Amino acid sequence: MSKSSHIPARNTKVMNRFDLTSKLVARLKNQEAVIGGIGNTNFDLWAAGHRPQNFYMLGSMGLAFPIALGVALAQPKRRIFALEGDGSLLMQLGSLSTIATLAPNNLTMVVMDNGVYQITGAQPTPAAAVSDIVAIAIGCGLSNSAWAADEEDFERLIEQSMSAAGPALGVPALGVARTAPAATGRNPTVTSPLIMRRCGSRCARWAGWTTSASTGLSALTATSATSTCAGCRCPRAKPDVCFA
Repeated sequence: MSKSSHIPARNTKVMNRFDLTSKLVARLKNQEAVIGGIGNTNFDLWAAGHRPQNFYMLGSMGLAFPIALGVALAQPKRRIFALEGDGSLLMQLGSLSTIATLAPNNLTMVVMDNGVYQITGAQPTPAAAVSDIVAIAIGCGLSNSAWAADEEDFERLIEQSMSAAGPALGVPALGVARTAPAATGRNPTVTSPLIMRRCGSRCARWAGWTTSASTGLSALTATSATSTCAGCRCPRAKPDVCFA
């Protein structure tokens, strides 16, 4: 059986992930949220310039798109970008069908396809030989899916997605060399209170934490004099976060 003519041809131009991520971040002017998938995808997002609207997926493969879907549905007036690697997406292909079904028109997905599980030793992914990410996405119902032919085409697809009538997915082919100069910051004593503040926690445990305007990171500047949390009365002696 011949390949369906409506499926875009897989591109062969090898691009640089960090350069593409930097081009994307440079276009963000309206508080757009960006969800970075596990590994080098979010390392490059961090290195391209930290923003308070960035969320760095750490520790779980394949969850960038499901998280981005939730944010897109919760904040329909905000443009959401999700960056994911081919290996991670292949572990969560069902999310494409769910996204196609719910069809948020404020969600743009970018799959950084380098054909390997780069973080664990550059083992080849199925996308390196037999699995066409764009063909899979179209088969799941994401008709607005395309390979980025080159850097200029990548920027065109990003611009086009911002006015699309439904979710959009673009896939650039990448080299396998790591391009980010540094890994994502992940100090739990810094990031935990920041995440809780973003989630709207009322727990007094975090009342003394403030966020730096220049870095987006938090620091403890004061402590509450109370011995229990004002939000849920949990003992302040316990290290667990209050989710009140």
